[in-house]
Amino acid sequence: MSTARDEILARIRSALDDVDAESADVTVDWTYGRPVSTGALDTVARFAERVADYRAAVERVTEDRLAPSITAALIGIAGPVIADDRVRRRIAADIDWIDDDALTADRLDAVGAVITTAAVGIANTGTIVLDHTAGQGRRAVSLVPDVHVCIVDAGQIVSDVPEAVARLIADGADTRPQTWISGPSATSDIELDRVEGVHGPRTLHVLIVEAGHVADGHGDEG
Repeated sequence: MSTARDEILARIRSALDDVDAESADVTVDWTYGRPVSTGALDTVARFAERVADYRAAVERVTEDRLAPSITAALIGIAGPVIADDRVRRRIAADIDWIDDDALTADRLDAVGAVITTAAVGIANTGTIVLDHTAGQGRRAVSLVPDVHVCIVDAGQIVSDVPEAVARLIADGADTRPQTWISGPSATSDIELDRVEGVHGPRTLHVLIVEAGHVADGHGDEG
């Protein structure tokens, strides 16, 4: 009598029939199926809409408006701001910076905000992926401060998750820690009351940087 286990093993053996057992290297085809779209919006507009659906603040800006937009996003922030040298050089703004020299959780909790770049943005899900290379800091820096300002370049935005995974693999990010962010940290209690900031930043401000002119900061280009 064949069991489910026998059937699964038989399928695996069948799939491996054309694999040379003597070969040490097996090439894996990372080509995914057809792209999945969910509406008429272009990739960047779709990403902006989905990120905003998570109650994050979203702005579409040009490079020359990046620093003023970040300065405005930090109004009312109490405490210094963490960002590494790559981010600081790009912004070139007069901000109360603090270095992350392995700050403890208590000291991170006293930080007003963190500013990072990103590795990939996913339009269909409104997700931002950090792979914690230069510009993105270590994982704790993006999780403990109450405010996260994230810079996403329009060219980093892909349509769906399979495309994002393929890009991360191509960039070698599959060998590094990653943080996938879909909106500010939020959960709900047994009565379904929404509580923000439990597992990460209470406020997420996303700045999508595009080439050319962006008329109103929300995607109407002229």
